[in-house]
Amino acid sequence: FRSIYFFRKLIGARYYFSGYEAEEEEEAVNTVSFRSPRDSSGHGSHTTSTAAGRYVKNMNYKGLAAGGARGGAPMARIAVYKTCWDSGCYDVDLLAAFDDAIRDGVHILSLSLGPDAPQGDYFNDAISVGSFHAATHGILVVASVGNEGNQGSATNLAPWMITVAASSTDRDFSSDIVLGDGTNFT
Repeated sequence: FRSIYFFRKLIGARYYFSGYEAEEEEEAVNTVSFRSPRDSSGHGSHTTSTAAGRYVKNMNYKGLAAGGARGGAPMARIAVYKTCWDSGCYDVDLLAAFDDAIRDGVHILSLSLGPDAPQGDYFNDAISVGSFHAATHGILVVASVGNEGNQGSATNLAPWMITVAASSTDRDFSSDIVLGDGTNFT
């Protein structure tokens, strides 16, 4: 049963390359790692497991932080829309992905990307425009708060989307460093 479920988890994958192709130099276009929906950096795999990863027992990181882990909606199925490349994300690709997701009938869009801080005008930001279009079709859009800008700054602030921020870990992972002379640092 588990292996059958695994094959049904990812139900679709598309990639969008026309904005990248139009804006980047030919050398960059020809050397892109995977001209496909395949994840080359681990970011896509990380974000999809956060959104819809199944429950896994006895997780840990090198023996630390042991326990169970699961995504926010572990029974959900995933359709992937890859719009970003090594040099960034292009508005035409983002908007095409929103349109395809709407046509595909997705229920929720989870975006792990955002505009540069500070966020500009909602009417000129592709994520704000695309998420508004999705919301008018009854699709919930959830987006990351962003990793850029000053401490405490946020992006993806359009009122028609839910913006989620991560917090710091409430644990310390300490280890000892012992120098040759016996000096110990924790």
